[in-house]
Amino acid sequence: MEFSDLARLVVWTLSGAVLLTLLMFIDSLFTKYKDFQELKKGNLAVTVRLVMKIFAQGFILTQVLERSPSIVNAWIVSFVSFVILLLLESAFEFVLKKWGGLNLDEGTERGNVAHGLFAGTLHVVGALIIVAAQSI
Repeated sequence: MEFSDLARLVVWTLSGAVLLTLLMFIDSLFTKYKDFQELKKGNLAVTVRLVMKIFAQGFILTQVLERSPSIVNAWIVSFVSFVILLLLESAFEFVLKKWGGLNLDEGTERGNVAHGLFAGTLHVVGALIIVAAQSI
């Protein structure tokens, strides 16, 4: 492996880590409770949802980094994908509240693991759809 390849690996890896951290911070601004406070309290529902959110963002990021010709392109596509994922999640949670009387945020904060798992699944499935759409 050439030095330039190693430098590229380090730069792209650090860029991906910074972007993932930034996106998770932005996501925390839209979450009605504080993920890390709930995690410290041992709230398994929040932990499950948070882990699945990180996995979903990481999965999107791996696909974007793999396909992007530049770091700038990767950041733009990742951010747009994040916004789409946030909108998909919000729309689906709205429908669940209206038609099913199910409030995933409230249930997850209360520690209902089923709510946290379902909410996390929305992130993962949304990520799968977004990645598939990027392949078209």
